[in-house]
Amino acid sequence: MRKYTVVVHPAEEGGYWVEVHALPGCYSQGESVEEAVSTVREAIEAHLEALRQEGQGIPDDRDLVIRQVEVAVA
Repeated sequence: MRKYTVVVHPAEEGGYWVEVHALPGCYSQGESVEEAVSTVREAIEAHLEALRQEGQGIPDDRDLVIRQVEVAVA
């Protein structure tokens, strides 16, 4: 088993899209956060299988730090 950090974004058209920071090009979407996370799980599995078939290594999750920054608005 491996764990990957995902970032969930609200989509302009509604719902959410998810990116996998450690797997460039691995994205998914869903109508709810729960659905988006569920579908990205499938996308990760497919992405890792494609990497295996191409003879590439399986990347480890990379540290990802997300913070909110407060700024003054004039």
